[in-house]
Formats: sequence, structure tokens, C-alpha cells
Amino acid sequence: MSVIKINAITVPADSGDELAHRFAARAGAVDGVDGFEGFELLKPVDDRTTWLVITRWRDEAAFEAWQSSPEFAHGHRGTGTGEGGGHGGHGGGQRPVAMSAELWSYEVAGGTTS
Repeated sequence: MSVIKINAITVPADSGDELAHRFAARAGAVDGVDGFEGFELLKPVDDRTTWLVITRWRDEAAFEAWQSSPEFAHGHRGTGTGEGGGHGGHGGGQRPVAMSAELWSYEVAGGTTS
């Protein structure tokens, strides 16, 4: 059963575009990782400053294997968040954009596939 990892990243109000740019610069970086099933970056459409990075994994073991990989370490250099749920689009030795991040873990309990 798939597991969902949500990295809730809080950024300064004027830094959301930079976060999106950094994710776009690394688009596809996780696509070939064993067990990776998909990724979405959700931008708030209200006054919130928390963006959501949603990844789907085959199972917890696949996520943990990626999280301990050199690719993960490379993609998350300089993030300053210490969290591991995400696509890795905000590292690369640049100044951290995030003020904080929180990793949430879920498994699919129901829904539709359309």
C-alpha cells in the first residue's frame, strides 16, 4: 500500500516564488528512485505561508531508502529544515528559503483514482 509523505514548509511571505523556482530546477530528480510514485508542490492560495510538498511512495522502506541515499543528501544541502519529506528541490548549497518544516506521514485509507 502506498505511503504519503507531506513536508509542510513555512516560508517568509515573499519567498514562495523562490521555493517554487528551486523545486522546478530539480524537477524529475526523484523520478527514477525505486519505490517513488509521484510528487506535487502545493502553493497556498490564501494568506498562508506554508507550502506542501506531497510525495507518494510504494512503502515506508522505499521512502527510508531514498532518505538515506546520497541523492537525498545532495538535494537537501543548505535547507536548514532537518526534515526529510520532499522532493529535494530546495537545496544545492543555496541560502535556505524555509523558516521551518514539518514532516507528516499518511497511508491511503480510501478514495478514488481518476
